[in-house]
Amino acid sequence: MHIDVFNGDADGICALVQLHLAAPRAAETQLVTGLKRDIELLERVSVNPGDQVTVLDVSMEKNRPALLNILAQGAQVFYVDHHQAGAIPSHPSLKAIIDTDANTCTSLLVDHYLNGQFRAWAVTAAFGDNLLDSALAAAKPLSLSEPKLKQLNDLGVCINYNGYGGSLADLHFPPETLFRELVPYRSPFEFMDDNAETYQRLLDGYADDMATALGIKPEHLSPAVAVYILPDEAWARRVSGVFGNELANRHPTRAHAVFSFTPKGDYQISVRAPLTHKTGADELCSQFPTGGGRKAAAGVNHLPLEQLPVFIAAFERQYPSNG
Repeated sequence: MHIDVFNGDADGICALVQLHLAAPRAAETQLVTGLKRDIELLERVSVNPGDQVTVLDVSMEKNRPALLNILAQGAQVFYVDHHQAGAIPSHPSLKAIIDTDANTCTSLLVDHYLNGQFRAWAVTAAFGDNLLDSALAAAKPLSLSEPKLKQLNDLGVCINYNGYGGSLADLHFPPETLFRELVPYRSPFEFMDDNAETYQRLLDGYADDMATALGIKPEHLSPAVAVYILPDEAWARRVSGVFGNELANRHPTRAHAVFSFTPKGDYQISVRAPLTHKTGADELCSQFPTGGGRKAAAGVNHLPLEQLPVFIAAFERQYPSNG
């Protein structure tokens, strides 16, 4: 059996789309995914000897015990990611492509592995991860017009936006469903032309939620950092990650933290490093028990409400005004 494990954001979904297009899976392939913040996905996987497991866009460091167990059970694992990995196990049944450079993403790594076969999907994912320069560089061989590039940007942002929420009920589409909507199409343009209903639903939802978010005033603001607290509403949970990207694009020299409320009543945080200095977000968030991510973009899944001042102080230390 083939088991595909992937992050429910644009990067994880577009990476798997590329791999399925390059080597179509059997109908009984199992998909394991979830919300953007559901990263310990390998804990949900049960294998038999000889199973093929593909893991995309989730931290190996966060999944290491489950990964070792899967390998011990006799499965073959293909692992591609750009988050913190820790020590990569040396095992004959593990093929790992790991690159934590702040300017790459899992879909770009898959694109390189596939020799650019489905490059437009990788460009879409890079736009979704707010890697604008990397997306444009990857797109150069495609010789796309500005309107076509904007289409890929908009689709990537919308797929990424769809992955955020406190529960699947917050989302417009469960990530598995959205993946199945995308995978029949060899290019994003074919999807946008042929499945306009799905695409328009994503576009409209993103536009409405972002317009509401941009009316929120910062809770804390300094020359180097800004902290926003969104209300405890579904639209706010959906927009929390892409709102951070929008703020980073509008204020590239500033770091941003966007707080939203979880169903448990604590905070979930999305952090974006300054675009002019894309580092430190993972270091900041890893100071907290449920935190992690990558250099340019990271987060904390659960922060007690009373820890807000502690986080802000750590945020200011990570990005000092004179730094």
